[in-house]
Amino acid sequence: MTTWIVLALVAAVVVYGAILFNRLVKSRQMAAEGWSGIDVQLKRRADLVPNLVSTVKGYAAHERTVLEQATALRTAATRVPEGDVAARAAAEGKLTAAIGKLMALAEAYPDLKASDNFLDLQKQLATIEDEIQMARRYYNGATRNLNVLVQSFPSNLVAGTFGFQQRAFFAVDDADRAVPDVAFKGAAS
Repeated sequence: MTTWIVLALVAAVVVYGAILFNRLVKSRQMAAEGWSGIDVQLKRRADLVPNLVSTVKGYAAHERTVLEQATALRTAATRVPEGDVAARAAAEGKLTAAIGKLMALAEAYPDLKASDNFLDLQKQLATIEDEIQMARRYYNGATRNLNVLVQSFPSNLVAGTFGFQQRAFFAVDDADRAVPDVAFKGAAS
């Protein structure tokens, strides 16, 4: 009789371990899917930057440093190793600030603001920024769920045994959220 009880307990532990393992796998896959969504939106935004820069360049040729900075930051963001969430977040935060400077630069050129091409690019960029925020919320939620499972008892035992690890959240530094400071040459003080 006690043998059956022990076997039943062992079977229950094994089944529970399998359930926890499957939850961990599902959470890891959801986090990976979330990161993929962010990556897709960031690539779409990076693809828009050259078009935005060339459109602005025609109107603001003397604002070369802002344009070159946006281009350089776009290149740097696309070269961050895949899976390095913290470095990608930092690079994208800098690119976001540079795009903000480009948009602020457009305020000084009424003809540019009225350009259909610029307005279309601006609308596409706004849409992509919204989609990046949605993808980031999804990824961070999936990452939170995975991290809770990795840290919580008894799932942490299964996670440790099978090498499940916590993921980093995709966050933008507060410094990158600041409103860009754009000074125009020859502007009245």
